[in-house]
This record gives sequence, C-alpha cells and structure tokens, in this order.
Amino acid sequence: MTKLSKRVLEMEESVTLAAGARAKELTAQGRDILALTLGEPDFVTPEHIQNKAIAAIRDGRASFYTVASGLPELKAAVKTYFERFYGYEIGPKEVVAGSGAKYILFAFFMAVLNPGDEVLIPTPYWVSYADQIKMAEGQSVFVQTTEDNSFKVTVDQLEKARTAKTKVLLLNTPSNPTGMVYSRSELEAIGNWAVANDVLILADDIYGRLVYNGAIFTPISSISEAIRKQTITINGVSKTFSMTGWRIGFAVGDPDIIAAMAKIISQTTSNPTTVAQYAAIEALTGDQAPIEDMRQAFENRLNTIYPLLAEIPGFEVIKPEGAFYLFPNVKKAMEMKGYTDVTAFTTAILEEAGVALVTGAGFGAPENLRLSYATDLDTLKEAVRRIKAFMEN
Repeated sequence: MTKLSKRVLEMEESVTLAAGARAKELTAQGRDILALTLGEPDFVTPEHIQNKAIAAIRDGRASFYTVASGLPELKAAVKTYFERFYGYEIGPKEVVAGSGAKYILFAFFMAVLNPGDEVLIPTPYWVSYADQIKMAEGQSVFVQTTEDNSFKVTVDQLEKARTAKTKVLLLNTPSNPTGMVYSRSELEAIGNWAVANDVLILADDIYGRLVYNGAIFTPISSISEAIRKQTITINGVSKTFSMTGWRIGFAVGDPDIIAAMAKIISQTTSNPTTVAQYAAIEALTGDQAPIEDMRQAFENRLNTIYPLLAEIPGFEVIKPEGAFYLFPNVKKAMEMKGYTDVTAFTTAILEEAGVALVTGAGFGAPENLRLSYATDLDTLKEAVRRIKAFMEN
C-alpha cells in the first residue's frame, strides 16, 4: 500500500522555491551564488509597521485567536484601502483575510470549484495556480498569449477556450512572471465578456501598486458595477509593503463566496496569525511614503538592468511595466549554447556562472526564464555581467 495520496503524487514542486533552495544549497557549499529567484522584496518591513506589531505583542492583543475571517479592524482597514486605491466602498461581509494571498487563492478554489469545473488561465502564469486548481478537483485550461501582444490575452482567445464547464477566469495584472499590465480598455472588454458569459473573474492584484515609468494599474473590479459583482479580488501586504514573511492576504467580493472561503479557513488555519493582522492594519492605513520609496527603487533597478540584459547575446526581452521580474525569451541563446531545454539551460547558468534564475517551464513558457530584480543594483549588475560572460564563452 502506497503511503502517499494520489493528490500529492500528482503535484509539482514550486519551481521558484526549488530554484531558491538549490541556490542556498550551493551557497552553503561555499559557492559564490547570486540568487535572482524568489519573488520577495529585499527591503525590511517599514519601521512604523513593525512598531504596531510590537505594541500588539506587548499589550497582549497578539496572544489570542481572532475571528477566522480576520479581525474587524483588519476588515475596516481593507475597506479604507479599497476606498483609497480602488475607488469604491465595500462592506465587512465582502472581506476575508487569510495566511497570505497564496492561501487565499487556495481557499477560493476550494470554495467555488466542483470536480471538472474549468478555470481559464492566460499563460505564462504563476506556478501555483494550476496545482491549487488540481487540489480543488478543477481543470486548468491554459490560454497561450504571445510576446507580440505583450503576453496579454484577448477576448477572442478567451471565447475560443470557453466551454460549458468554464467557471472562472484567472487574471493577474501586473503579471508574475511577465510584468505586463493590462490597460483599462483591455480589462473592460474582458470584464464585459465575463459578465455576458457568467464567468467569475479571479483578479490577482498582488502587484497592483508596483508599476513603473508612468504605467497605470486599473483594478478590473473598479471598471463597472456589473464587473465588480462578477469579480473576486485577491490582494495582500507581501509585495507592496515588503511583508512576505508576515503572511497576510485578503479577498474582496461576493459575500456568499467570501463566507464560503471563511468556512474553509476556519477548518484549516483557524485564523490568520494575530500579530500579523495588526501589522497589516498599519500597512494598509498608515504612512505610505516608505512604500513609494521602495517602488521608486524597483523602477530604478528595472531601468538600469533592462538595457544590460537586452545586450546579452540571444536574450530577447520585453520591458515590463510592473511587478519586479524580467522574463526574457532565450530560445536563440539556448541554440547558441547547444541546449534544447530551458530548465537545463537555466541549470547551466547556475552551475557555470553562479547565477540562480527560474526556468520558464513551470510558468508554461518553455522558451523563457525569469529573473527577479528584487535585490540590490550591485548584485543585479554582477549577475548580468556573469550571464553575458557565460553566453560569450
């Protein structure tokens, strides 16, 4: 008798976490490894957020369970945040908080998917979407975007992929891994299509505040009342506020779906970590100046590193507008070095050049790799120099 479930045997390991783990393993062996793998800001959580968490510990508020769906004060903070950055009002029954946006995504899939329900996923896509859908017994339907259209899906493509089993469209803008940002008109067309065909929109907005060089993030839920009612918005504090370790995410949308997600949370994690909830309240409602400082730093890194990466032989890269990733097409580079598999090519860069990147294979992009610029400029410049030397030798 096998000891493991069919469910876990069918799961894929996260390629981003695997790449990061391999980089740490080589570093522990004494290798000089520059890791550009994880989607994690390199900044320390702003001090005013830390101080609120410390205060909650010292006065005893952090010692106890909260409501499974999150503190009332946290829901009020999300309400304030949405009024400021989304432009519309929400009620407390439209908000649920959980242990990171990743877990909130999982709770959504568990709450809405029945066996065989289909989720449309534009590719390239974040690595965990497909396995979470599989765990919820849903079916991922990948809709292939092209670099010619800046990795953006169109209504025509969605309509061709739609079937009687289509239940959800997953839309991530700014995108991980491509960094592309949909325009308001593009989102309006997609939103109206979803409303007309009664397809739920799962809007992963986790990078919404991280846009650069004049790009504008438009939440799809803000475009019209009809689209808002069709949308569940996922967000959190990890990326914008440099709080990946705090693990607080939230969803906003239809009260029935939100209540179902809260039920999932109540039977799994009980509630998001209490002290992290108090930190998140301060993040969402407190001083936003440090957040803008971090955004400007990412923008400067992008503008510095993008032209250097574009000079590497065989690397073809579209300049992203958001998030903190570059996603070059390396088909020509692989051919130049005699590789046919992007994972093997990425491994060679790690082993020979000492630069850890993430294979595009796990994102549904077998000709690309992902480079995170969520690290300091000196490290980024040295990493690009090493990759270029690898290609020229």
